[in-house]
Amino acid sequence: KLGAEDYITKPFDIQELLARVEVVLRRNNKTSDKIVYKNIEIDITSHTVKKDDKIVDLTKKEFDLLLLFLKNKNVALYREVIYERIWGDEFFGDTRTVDLHIQRIRKKLNLENEIKTVYKIGYRFEVLEWDLALKYLLYPFFLLLVY
Repeated sequence: KLGAEDYITKPFDIQELLARVEVVLRRNNKTSDKIVYKNIEIDITSHTVKKDDKIVDLTKKEFDLLLLFLKNKNVALYREVIYERIWGDEFFGDTRTVDLHIQRIRKKLNLENEIKTVYKIGYRFEVLEWDLALKYLLYPFFLLLVY
C-alpha cells in the first residue's frame, strides 16, 4: 500500500525525523533486538557482536559497555556512572577497570574515533547525526524529502 502516515515540513530537524520514524516502527512492531552501527551489528538476544559479518568475541562486561554507549550516543558518561551500571558496585575512583575495558572495545571493534575520552569526566560515544539517520536506512526517504 502506498500512502503517508505522517507529514513533516521543511526545514526539519534530523532528531525530530528520527523520533517520528521510531514511533512508526514501534507502532508497527518493526523494532528488533539488533542494533546496527556502521559495520557493527549487535544482537541483544543472542548476545553476539559482528563486525563485517565476522563474530567478535566480547566479554559480558565489554558487551554491556558497548550497549550502554550505543543507548547513550553523544552523551558524556562519568566513569562512576559507567562503573556502577556495568559492575553494579559503588565506584571508589582508584580502579582502571573502566579504562581497560573501553580500551579493549576500541581495539576489538576499531572504535578509536567514536569512543572519545572526556577530560576529567569519562567517555562519550560520538555519533554524527547523519550516522544516526543511516541507522534507520533513511537515505531513500531523505532524497524524497529534498525534492
